[in-house]
Amino acid sequence: MAGNQTFLTAEGYKKLTDELEQLRTTGREEIAAKIKEARSFGDLSENAEYDEAMNEQAILESKISRLEEELKNARILDTEDLSTEVIGIGAHVTVYDRSFEEELSFQIIGKAQANPDENRISDESPIGKALLGHQAGDVVEAEVPNGVVVLEILSISK
Repeated sequence: MAGNQTFLTAEGYKKLTDELEQLRTTGREEIAAKIKEARSFGDLSENAEYDEAMNEQAILESKISRLEEELKNARILDTEDLSTEVIGIGAHVTVYDRSFEEELSFQIIGKAQANPDENRISDESPIGKALLGHQAGDVVEAEVPNGVVVLEILSISK
């Protein structure tokens, strides 16, 4: 795995390319309109609207650059290539959290698509890193900000 490689599902890749296209077109047009309007207010040295619009433009361009870099380094996960024997990126995993005595299910995915509210954790997160390469039946420990969690891997699926 390359250090800056981004792992995405086909759905995630499409979502990021759509977002990038929206930022390049509509986003840039909206910022340009704000800058044009702010310039019409006169003296740029004391023009808060102009400064704000320029800051928004810088943030937008930074986001565009970040998305371009992620997409350039993207590796699209093929669910057919996923193993159900060993945990890899893209796998759906069910674990038993011995610390909280509860069963948890989630997908381990690249950081660009990680969303804990949707039960998608990053392969770079403490739990994601700890689980990668393990099999059903294994017990792993993951150091998280609140301490150490002990997880028993119950199942792995595509």
